[in-house]
Amino acid sequence: MNPESFLQLDRVIHEKVRLAIMSMLAASPDLSFTELRETLQLTDGNLTSHLRTLQESGYLAVTKAYQDSRPLTTCSLTPAGRKAFEDYLVRLEDIVRQARAIA
Repeated sequence: MNPESFLQLDRVIHEKVRLAIMSMLAASPDLSFTELRETLQLTDGNLTSHLRTLQESGYLAVTKAYQDSRPLTTCSLTPAGRKAFEDYLVRLEDIVRQARAIA
């Protein structure tokens, strides 16, 4: 097993909640803050913290608007975020391949 593969995993994405957020957004053009919060069963503050980390890394775009006179926050992957997620999956698949070769 090549330990270098583990070191190449993107630490921003690798955290469990952020990986879940990235996975959900990779499968959908955008999701609302409420959809993410309820699906992942997070508090507002916890989700906000993870979204901020992803946004500061350039992986996530956050859009604030109004729908039926109510605030609506939606999130989507940026092109850089989609690329980073695809790269992350390639590295993870490589780790799995290496582990299967040993077993």
